[in-house]
Amino acid sequence: MNDKAAGAYEYGNLYRSEEKIYPREIKGRFARLRHIAMFLLLGIFYVGPWIQWDGRQAVLFDLPARKFYIFGLTLWPQDFIYLALLLIIAAISLFFFTALAGRIWCGFACPQTVWTEAFTWIERAIEGDRAKRIKLDKGPWTFEKVRKKFSKQFLWIALGLFTGYTFVGYFSPIQVLTADLLSFSAGPWEIFWVLFYGFATYGNAGFMREQVCKYMCPYARFQSAMFDHDTLIVGYDAERGEPRGARRRGSDPKEKGLGDCIDCTMCVQVCPTGIDIRKGLQYECIACAACIDACDQVMDKMEYPRGLIRYSTERSLEHKQYRLLRPRTLVYSGILATLCIALVSTLALSKPVILDVLRDRNTLYRDVGSRGIQNNYTIRVVNKHNVPHKYALSVSGIDGIQIETETEFLVAGESVFTLPVSVIAPHQNAGGGKVIEFRLSSQDSSNIVIVEESRFRGPTEDY
Repeated sequence: MNDKAAGAYEYGNLYRSEEKIYPREIKGRFARLRHIAMFLLLGIFYVGPWIQWDGRQAVLFDLPARKFYIFGLTLWPQDFIYLALLLIIAAISLFFFTALAGRIWCGFACPQTVWTEAFTWIERAIEGDRAKRIKLDKGPWTFEKVRKKFSKQFLWIALGLFTGYTFVGYFSPIQVLTADLLSFSAGPWEIFWVLFYGFATYGNAGFMREQVCKYMCPYARFQSAMFDHDTLIVGYDAERGEPRGARRRGSDPKEKGLGDCIDCTMCVQVCPTGIDIRKGLQYECIACAACIDACDQVMDKMEYPRGLIRYSTERSLEHKQYRLLRPRTLVYSGILATLCIALVSTLALSKPVILDVLRDRNTLYRDVGSRGIQNNYTIRVVNKHNVPHKYALSVSGIDGIQIETETEFLVAGESVFTLPVSVIAPHQNAGGGKVIEFRLSSQDSSNIVIVEESRFRGPTEDY
């Protein structure tokens, strides 16, 4: 096969291995913001399971007990609506902020970006800056290279395992988990998930890095549906920068027929996904603004104004008026405000007790002679408070109806109480299927009252 054919064959391949990207470290105002975001978010994640609230872990998703603890709030399976609202709010918030500021979430707060930043920091601390890392990878295997590579991998694995351990600590009480791991008595599932999430962190942030953003993350694919000409993006001012060309510091580019871009490629070298922002908006751009910091420093050295690469909009780059209030942002903000109000309102109005009434389906009804017609029910009371409450149960809806069994009971905090109940109504009032109401009231808190409807079955003929 000749060289031309070989080149055509290579060009026609469906897969071409990616070259490793060595992003150059850059300092600047946006780099400081990324570092602040990294330390803040990682701090919240790693410290979160250790925070105590009312004698228990503040944030705990207790799957075996089917309870979610979020500080003073306890969510039960019946509270699934709150979780659904939270997920919808998170999705709409992502759409809203993307329409306003592009992929700012990706550049500063996405877990992939945050952990990649941490892993890259470890890599730089051990192997050195960009030039040293390239030289180290291309050089032969020496004792020094083995030492640095081993040290980096050891710290990466340690951070990955610590991340997996912390993540599991949100689902299994972290103090108990720690004691079990130290005593080698942890369950197989706990060990599996610690290793699974540790390996996922190690692989995604240590090796795949930009590949996750470019090929695995679905957000990069559908973000264009949320962009418009007024979305804030990282943009290159081609009108000011072109044509590119090298020149001496302080020289007037107009005299040479050049733009302000000196074609130093610093914006490419600092990019974590390895793109050239000068080619226009690309889906690989995560809006981390590293290229802005790099270009601003070059402009300072050349004594040119900053902003050749900057946060802007396509409309602004075309010297048109920027529109903040537009149909897209108004619709997203309206939906988001409505959902937030709905969530806060439902939480504020929700009762700290759940009453479920389950009618006995095995027996339609029983005729108990002169006492009347009897229906059997199972009453289930869920006390969502962390303190016990004494409740009284009553029934209404039919003249003369009454509960034959126990009507007062104590329910422990954060527990479920089940009680079989027999309800009897007089013969003359028990015909057909009538709606009755069970009323549950707390005897130690006057504002806890809940009513649940059910049906009372009886014979169809009159007595």
